[in-house]
Amino acid sequence: MSLFLVLTAAGSSSRMGQMGKKEYLPLGGGTVLSQSLKAFLEAAHFTAVVITVPAGGEGEAQAALSKDGELEGLLPAGDAGNRENQTFLAFVEGGSSRQSSIYNALAFLKGRYAIGGGDVVLVHDAARPYVTTEIIQDCIACTVEHGAAVPAIPAVDTQKEISPDATIARHLDREKLAAVQTPQGFLLAPFILCHEQARSEGLDFTDDTRVWDFYPQLTGGKKVHIVKGDIVNKKITYPSDLATLDDRAGRGVPSDGNAPTGTPPFKRQSTAGQPEIRIGMGTDLHKLVEGRRFLLGGVEIPAEKGELGHSDADVLLHAITDALLGASGLGDIGSYFPPEEAKWKDADSSLLIKQVWEDVKKEGWSLVNLDCVLEFERPKFLPWREKVISSVATILGVDESRVFVKAKTNEGLDAVGSSLAVKAYCVCLLSRP
Repeated sequence: MSLFLVLTAAGSSSRMGQMGKKEYLPLGGGTVLSQSLKAFLEAAHFTAVVITVPAGGEGEAQAALSKDGELEGLLPAGDAGNRENQTFLAFVEGGSSRQSSIYNALAFLKGRYAIGGGDVVLVHDAARPYVTTEIIQDCIACTVEHGAAVPAIPAVDTQKEISPDATIARHLDREKLAAVQTPQGFLLAPFILCHEQARSEGLDFTDDTRVWDFYPQLTGGKKVHIVKGDIVNKKITYPSDLATLDDRAGRGVPSDGNAPTGTPPFKRQSTAGQPEIRIGMGTDLHKLVEGRRFLLGGVEIPAEKGELGHSDADVLLHAITDALLGASGLGDIGSYFPPEEAKWKDADSSLLIKQVWEDVKKEGWSLVNLDCVLEFERPKFLPWREKVISSVATILGVDESRVFVKAKTNEGLDAVGSSLAVKAYCVCLLSRP
């Protein structure tokens, strides 16, 4: 799976008055634009980023990014250049509307990259510089699982539908309403098809979720799912929004963007407080015998011996399952799937871990990362590593950048070193608001 980002910054910012284009205004250690981009580069690994800009505005956008000294360390080394006709950070001229600007960005990606069925794109307003890591990661995970996702917050004020004569036409149920934010996440291939169809029909929508929902025949009928938004993820629209947002972030930066002497480096901060973080550790050991499959992370690897166990004995998935259960406090793999119960005989470990992961996510947890170590003598693991990492990420519905697996031998020592057993360790980090 490849992950792409489209940052929209092609608007005129007319409501900012004489302050100029809002995305280029000073903020923290850089600009509104640089802070928005940094939030995503710190939260996930992207294949490419496209920023929509006004006609002839690439230089000004680059200058806004260059004001942030921290940004360079987050970009691929020597980016700006063309690597086999693929550039990590690109600027695309916007159109006459938001939809046309995003269409231009999508057309650029389609022309430069081979789009896969599982590839995901996030579309974000560059004027939302305080988007949180939790929102970004939740949106990615939800998009991977359901096809489309958007963060939203409950409506605070009672909403009414208004008639042209300035009277109330309909009373709306506030409990059923929410204000959507960005980033909005979509499976990239069908999202491109939706934008192409809307353009061919001359339709113009102000929100990408409407473009997606308007063409269920192109999206497989996948609905847009909601993830939890945050009031701090506000879009800068008026000059007063800059001061308000800085106050919320606890920086005390005045509205002209100049930080007072002694202000610590800029940090995004949710008004809900810091997320809860938990570490879990799992380990598993299985005897190796002839006549069994050698399974690691759902991948069968050709070997003389395989793991012996009540289920399919996938030692890596068992260790990961225990780590997830431990971090979330939900128990352990033995209590979930007792080995004395016949129904778990030769059970597919990928199905077992999916059941556990669903329970963990229901408790509000999201995966920050997994770090796994395997111990066995042979065969060589390195040729299979990327396939195993991809398999584990697919099973959990997370980006591959959140999973790492490495292997070691025991130099001929103990049962592992004698090729009598295989052992796995896993450390995981979970977070929730």
